[in-house]
Amino acid sequence: MSLSSFSPFPLGLSEPALSRRDLAGSLTIACGWLFVTVVGLILTPDRHGHGTHQRLGMPPCPSVVLFDRPCPGCGLTTSWTALLHGDLALAFHAHALGPFLYLGLTAFALSTFGLALRNRRWRDARWITPAYSILFGAFLAYGLVRMVLTPHYATGKERLFGIATGQRTP
Repeated sequence: MSLSSFSPFPLGLSEPALSRRDLAGSLTIACGWLFVTVVGLILTPDRHGHGTHQRLGMPPCPSVVLFDRPCPGCGLTTSWTALLHGDLALAFHAHALGPFLYLGLTAFALSTFGLALRNRRWRDARWITPAYSILFGAFLAYGLVRMVLTPHYATGKERLFGIATGQRTP
């Protein structure tokens, strides 16, 4: 077996790319993962378990400001940032699915990029839509359970933001 015939990528699940345009999606996924990873390495995770995105100049989550409860995505930026900084406890505390989602994205992005380097792309498969539907359903279910079970989620700064912008009463 020659080294050129060896591939760590599942070539049975891929097909040759017919044009450079076929590879554009693969490279977009890889660039998106790289962007998220670099931002996560630059940021410092918020010790409250959410709100790290606010260090990028973004406002607090509307669900936190209006209802004092987390939305399904609250804590993902903090979780991914904590994971990249090696703080597994904070990563899982911020969002229990966060580390798994980041590691899944990493595996998918790197394998997609590896296929693109070989001028290949993922073969269209019937299992992708049901798999995404199950993943999305689990994400929403976790988020809804967390929303119901986690009152008083907002930090003092987020409460003041809501009062100052008229979205919340004192």
